[in-house]
Amino acid sequence: MNQDHPENESQIPHADAAAAGEEDAQSVIESLRAELEQLRAQVLLERADLENQRRRLARDVDQARKFANEKLLGDLLPVFDSLDAGLAAAAGQDHPLKEGLELTYKQLLKTAGDNGMSVVDPVGTPFNPEQHQAISQVDAPEGVAPGAVVTVFQKGYVLNERLLRPALVVVARND
Repeated sequence: MNQDHPENESQIPHADAAAAGEEDAQSVIESLRAELEQLRAQVLLERADLENQRRRLARDVDQARKFANEKLLGDLLPVFDSLDAGLAAAAGQDHPLKEGLELTYKQLLKTAGDNGMSVVDPVGTPFNPEQHQAISQVDAPEGVAPGAVVTVFQKGYVLNERLLRPALVVVARND
């Protein structure tokens, strides 16, 4: 081409190279920005996952703490039943043995209550299938609403709002 100005020819490839270099740099910057955004999103997901695991673990520990005594208290239910039966048999009597049974029963109930257990003794309350097990129905006695518990054969027990054993009950018929 023009041999008088060889420097003009050499400048054109440098301009193309500079433009190409700038495009490569922009491409690399965009690639790095996309990678940075992807890493930010990944960090947020991992943080959320860790927070969920922390909450789940705290809930599991709380549940384990609340129900750690479940087996022991469940194993004591026959003792409660025996004391109930002994007290029912001694009803109307004034005997030191009965007083001892009553004190023992009260202490046992207090200790169980301090550990989250409560008694389900639903006489006169409406039948609740979540806490009661009906074993029969009878005609509603006077003054008792249909669907109410008339008699309790065996008390039920709840530990921290979880049913240990349903109360065995007789329910007034719905006419």
